[in-house]
Amino acid sequence: MINYFTLLEGRVVETTAEAGGPILLCVNPDAGERAWLINQCHLDEHNLNSALDPAELPRIELDTNHLAVIFKHPKHYTAKDNLVFHINSLGLFLFRDRLIVISPEDGAATFAGRSFTRVPTLQMLLLRIISSCITHFFGHLQVINDISAELELKLVRSMENRHLLQMFSIEKSLVYYVNAISANGRVIDRLKANARNELTDGLTPEMTEFVEDLAIENAQCLEQAQVYSNVFAGMMDARASIVNNNLNVLMKRLTVINVVFMPLNVISGVGGMSEFSMMTKNIPWPIAYSAFMIGLVIIGWITYELLGFVERRHVVT
Repeated sequence: MINYFTLLEGRVVETTAEAGGPILLCVNPDAGERAWLINQCHLDEHNLNSALDPAELPRIELDTNHLAVIFKHPKHYTAKDNLVFHINSLGLFLFRDRLIVISPEDGAATFAGRSFTRVPTLQMLLLRIISSCITHFFGHLQVINDISAELELKLVRSMENRHLLQMFSIEKSLVYYVNAISANGRVIDRLKANARNELTDGLTPEMTEFVEDLAIENAQCLEQAQVYSNVFAGMMDARASIVNNNLNVLMKRLTVINVVFMPLNVISGVGGMSEFSMMTKNIPWPIAYSAFMIGLVIIGWITYELLGFVERRHVVT
């Protein structure tokens, strides 16, 4: 799907295909649209495919008539992802009079929000799109932090691996985020080095300052992702130990119950035989069996307290 936009008083405004526009947003283009982009817009086929490949590394290339930027951004999360945060590629192709944005998913490169209210040129629009990708990473990192805090509360009482596996998924996602953000930083550095490229008429001092701000913002995002990743990796063994400890506590409680009822089973087995009725034939059976049940309770309580005394003494020693 190809949508057309134009710059009107510093804002990105959508136009019709008939009217055209200097800004093209191509969302998951089909075979026909890809052929049109290659033949009519003179995009390199390899770069076009790279923009739609989630595994492609970020890079910047100077072609004969345009600047090609492959940038990484977080994939929009859905419930079907099951706490796995994926990363997609985004292709930005800047000509002298046209900007083509290639996105593999809808909504990855939208022109809504305050960031796109003051866009005087196509060069600035390219920089604003890169800035929105970095902001998207910040948003996902905050979501990951909130989810991890919620999972930690559940792990305190968990005795199964479900929440622990979800933590492993988040940890793996953070590793991918660190790699993607780091590679994006190298693209920004090279973009700053090519700020005066004649193909794009160069960048104004304001745009150059904006690129430097992007480099700082991306470095902060990378540092935050690395902190989260290191914390997850360092605490994963502790979280696994918590699950194992919860299971051990449950097994201990079941063992105590089993030990408490073991002598009671033997005694109640004897009491259920006819010998008990013979031994208490001179006592009314309600009194005899009531006394028998009270005796079982007392024996069980004494056994439980004895186990607790042994455990406390073991802890002290």
